[in-house]
Amino acid sequence: MNRITTYIRQSLQDIYPPEEVNALSMLICCDMLGLDALDIYMGKDIILSECKQRELENIIFRLQKNEPIQYIRGFAEFCGRKFKVAPGVLIPRPETEELVEWIVSDYRKAGQVRILDIGTGSGCIPVSLAQLLPEAQVSSCDVSTEALRIAAMNVKRYGDKVTLFCADILKEELPECQVDVLVSNPPYITESERTDMEANVLDWEPELALFVPDSDPLRFYRRIARKGLDWLSEEGALYFEINRAYGAETVRMLEELGYRQIELRKDLSGNDRMIKAIRP
Repeated sequence: MNRITTYIRQSLQDIYPPEEVNALSMLICCDMLGLDALDIYMGKDIILSECKQRELENIIFRLQKNEPIQYIRGFAEFCGRKFKVAPGVLIPRPETEELVEWIVSDYRKAGQVRILDIGTGSGCIPVSLAQLLPEAQVSSCDVSTEALRIAAMNVKRYGDKVTLFCADILKEELPECQVDVLVSNPPYITESERTDMEANVLDWEPELALFVPDSDPLRFYRRIARKGLDWLSEEGALYFEINRAYGAETVRMLEELGYRQIELRKDLSGNDRMIKAIRP
């Protein structure tokens, strides 16, 4: 084992589990410092330049403060693409990729489908949909100007095919629109779930994009579903990523609003995670 990987592992072993330390070690060495993976696997002792040594120390310092590696790298991977991320936006999750894949599967042959995403964040959902459904007309909104700033960078990187605008879905001042698909991964973690969360999420990712009150865990879903009654075209579909603890409640709420053909799906980990419903 060379000095670099030894230094990384000794610096992080009291903070992260062994398998994560191993993964971070390879990521830092190969992807961030540009070292040869074979040299690392063979245990070759490598001498870093002063610049690279300072870079390594900065990475370790930030990881020791529980900063997510995606923020340190400046990007996260999602649906095979790199998206710029920073503390002002939620880090894209694999479960959300499954939601995008579901929509793409349903509308691959639909042509000029109109899609509205509520809660832009990094722009990973609308940009991925625009890339994977080239004929789609995709727009997306967020209440956070910082999120919209970061999302605009990702939109520009992949061809300016998404229209972004600022809006607070919980307030009345919303533009009227007509779309075929309404999709959202809104805040859904209840305040009481904070105690089960890791420090790298609690200390770094934006609370605005994470939490809802215990007294009203479905507040965003209910609001969006009600607006969907006006916004969705005939046979238009609503897609949500949801809190795994509230699958049945979300289905029931949609039923009460008259939505039909409601489908609740599990993610790859076996948790209730996604819902699709057709406009009444």
